[in-house]
Amino acid sequence: MPDYRVIALILTLFGAGPALAGEAEIQAAQSTIDKQLQAFLADDGAAAYSHASPTIKKLYPTVGAFMTMVERGYAPVRQPQSYAFGAAKKLDRTTILQKVHLVGPDGRNYVAVYTLELQADGVFRISGCSLRASNALST
Repeated sequence: MPDYRVIALILTLFGAGPALAGEAEIQAAQSTIDKQLQAFLADDGAAAYSHASPTIKKLYPTVGAFMTMVERGYAPVRQPQSYAFGAAKKLDRTTILQKVHLVGPDGRNYVAVYTLELQADGVFRISGCSLRASNALST
């Protein structure tokens, strides 16, 4: 049986979902991702953790637990050689999906799809990240 959440995500990312997020919201979401990626590159786990949503912090209640999860399952996010923002979509008034193209530490291309949720303090925080290898060649 197909996973309808995956189908909905694909349709949303490629034009069959809600309208594109406003430019200010996209920039805010990208800023959060950029700050987290820069914190990873600087080996600043506490700063990286600060960009995680309360939901992620419940799953990984310490910086150490969070960083272990990232290091074990998200090496291209933890140590990207480079990254660039791709398409962004607004799922509802508080949720944005943002695609990020990465070159991992192994030199291979990856695509990360981030889910960001607007918090009560007006800041987008990362509530999920799906990572997959890309067929694109790194240049």
